[in-house]
Amino acid sequence: MIKIYGIKNCDTMQKAFKWLDAKGLKYEFHDYKEKGIDKTTLELWLQHFPIDKLLNTKSTTYRALSDTEKASISSKTKAIALMMKYNSLIKRPVWDFGKGIFFLGWNEDEISRLV
Repeated sequence: MIKIYGIKNCDTMQKAFKWLDAKGLKYEFHDYKEKGIDKTTLELWLQHFPIDKLLNTKSTTYRALSDTEKASISSKTKAIALMMKYNSLIKRPVWDFGKGIFFLGWNEDEISRLV
């Protein structure tokens, strides 16, 4: 089963939900705004995505960070701590197709190839 991570009210997440529902695909949704996100999951994602891709540097949350916090992102440990503290920093959606197959963001053609 597909597991999709994100924030329920995000426009990109809404596209993903509509697409999944239209295809009749079963999925589990993890809203990290409500449930949070743990260090182990972030470490796993960072094995598949570089920090600068997983972190949404175009977000309002990112722009509100101090210069010190922004500079600390080059450290994996500090980036994880920031994403746990401000989970809206995480790009969405994060797709987990199982068997170690992950995808970040929204690209209908790429996702279609993975399901």
